[in-house]
Amino acid sequence: MHSPFLRAPAGATRAAAPDPRRRLLLSSLALLALAGCGPDAPKLIGMDLSDMPTGDFQLQDTDGRERRLADYRGQPVMLFFGFTQCPDICPTALTRAIEIKGLLGADAEKLKVLFITVDPERDTPEILRAYTQAFDPGFVGLRGTAEQTRAAAQSFKVFYQKVPTGSSYTMDHTALTYIIDAEGKLRLALRHQQSAQECAQDLRTVL
Repeated sequence: MHSPFLRAPAGATRAAAPDPRRRLLLSSLALLALAGCGPDAPKLIGMDLSDMPTGDFQLQDTDGRERRLADYRGQPVMLFFGFTQCPDICPTALTRAIEIKGLLGADAEKLKVLFITVDPERDTPEILRAYTQAFDPGFVGLRGTAEQTRAAAQSFKVFYQKVPTGSSYTMDHTALTYIIDAEGKLRLALRHQQSAQECAQDLRTVL
């Protein structure tokens, strides 16, 4: 099974001692993988999270408006944590989101795509807006302070970590896409390796 976490680029430095917070989040994700395994669970390619509590966030959109998950109640939400300088995982996920919407047909208009940056230090509102709208003008970029970002990530059991790369840095982060239904209930995590067709199939199953 592919790990849902990104690996650091070759040459990146890491601390020798394991990070207890990372161990905790890895354990939490392992519990997520076991959710929805009962006999009545829907047949999904992704991870059924219907029995897991729904996370939340208190962040700002790129126009500076305060946003919480409840602001999007009434429409299903596709939620992804990433950063604009991500070399492949994030652009692949957002490109797949466009393909998923195309496959959903008329139902695509109901789906809201949210991208939460785990790198608010570099992802200014202007950079984040340009990045998300380059994929789709309807995609919403969200950012916050370091503390707000950490709280949002922990709420969804998302791991992220700054990894030095020479004179700069990259970010390790969870590569799952979360699906929340129109009632505000967490339903599903799409695996990064799922195709757009498989994701659309899962969305039709749970929404």
